[in-house]
Amino acid sequence: MTDATRLKATVYVGGLDNGVNERVLTDAFLPFGEVVDVSIPKPEAPSSPDPHRGFGYVEFETVEDAKEAIDNMDQSELFGRVLKVAPAKPQKEGNEGLGSKVAVWEQEGWLAKNAVNEEDKSTAHAVEDDVNIEEGVTDSHKNNLMDLDLAGPLPE
Repeated sequence: MTDATRLKATVYVGGLDNGVNERVLTDAFLPFGEVVDVSIPKPEAPSSPDPHRGFGYVEFETVEDAKEAIDNMDQSELFGRVLKVAPAKPQKEGNEGLGSKVAVWEQEGWLAKNAVNEEDKSTAHAVEDDVNIEEGVTDSHKNNLMDLDLAGPLPE
């Protein structure tokens, strides 16, 4: 099974009570299909009295089983707590997204998505100018609009 297929066959389960362990989670999701793996992350702080962080992941044999579990278990109750069951998202790199120690514009993913070279910028400005000419908007019109600080017609 590829990593992409494994991810699609994995569900996130949030809102777990402290009394829930891997066995309980497996038993709760077994009616929806063959459970391949269950993981419940432990707290980051070793001194934490909690047995886990309040969420876990259940991996099913097939994607259809995962969808069935989401449809039936989302907003259900387990040990008196309402569960949030959703498709699992890929784990982010430690240096990506919010909470990373690297500025967003220095991250590889952000640069690939948002970097624009000078040629692209000049093309975008040329297209914008062409649209303004077609619509009859001139620079004097733009300047007049920028001077307005209130919406609506001018007072007479």
